[in-house]
Amino acid sequence: MANSYDKRVLLTASDDEVSKGIVYHLAKFGCRLVLMGDERSLKGLAGEVLSSLDKSKQIQVVNLNFEEEKESAFDSAVELAWSIYGGLDAFVNCYTYEGPMHDCLDISEEEYKRTVKINVMAPWFLLKAVAKRMRDSSDLNPNSAAGWGSIVFLTQILGAERGLYPGSVAFGSSLASVQQLARLSAMEIGKHKIRVNAIARGLHLGDNYPSTIGKERAEKLTRDVMPLQRWLDPKNDLASTVLYLIGDESRYMTGTTIFVDGAQSIVRPRMRSFM
Repeated sequence: MANSYDKRVLLTASDDEVSKGIVYHLAKFGCRLVLMGDERSLKGLAGEVLSSLDKSKQIQVVNLNFEEEKESAFDSAVELAWSIYGGLDAFVNCYTYEGPMHDCLDISEEEYKRTVKINVMAPWFLLKAVAKRMRDSSDLNPNSAAGWGSIVFLTQILGAERGLYPGSVAFGSSLASVQQLARLSAMEIGKHKIRVNAIARGLHLGDNYPSTIGKERAEKLTRDVMPLQRWLDPKNDLASTVLYLIGDESRYMTGTTIFVDGAQSIVRPRMRSFM
């Protein structure tokens, strides 16, 4: 892997362990980051990351309420992010809302609407806002050899056919929508030299499903049900794939979902029999 990724990256995030891990490694490898989400928590995250790296790293923060229903709010936030570094080379969407585990017949209208707003509408609005600006900038350099823009959606195996977990119908359905969005938008905007991919990550012990069955029980059964005999390490297991997808090495990859799950989804029936 190259020592430096000189990419201007917009990254939606919360202060969860997955976001922290990706932010840390992208900054470490030279990306100039704009973090988007709750301004207060992201400033804390940025400060924490920068304190462990040298002072030359660049992380800015733009506030955005992901439950906002007006597309104009997302467009304005992206415009501000775009202006910070004079453009963006990549957009990585890490912000999702999982919510509590519920039987599908017990999910309230309010809970379902919140899930859809944050996990389906927000990524769609952000993709449009980022891709339009990438398109217009790319058209100014039509002879450029490299793929100009990269968009990456971080999802979970709960949104895939082979990652079905009871109690996750709202969350899983919303992630499935995002994986389909990656495929269809890649087909539509590839002509503008913009690539769109998704990552379906595995579960870590802080996720809702392992927490629901009990962390002690999940840890105890790890050796029996996990091919790599461990759950996802949120700080270190995902960033290399994100770096690959936003980098020039993946210039011919678009419209795909990469599973970074330690084969959790492949052994799902076996996992359920143990848990």
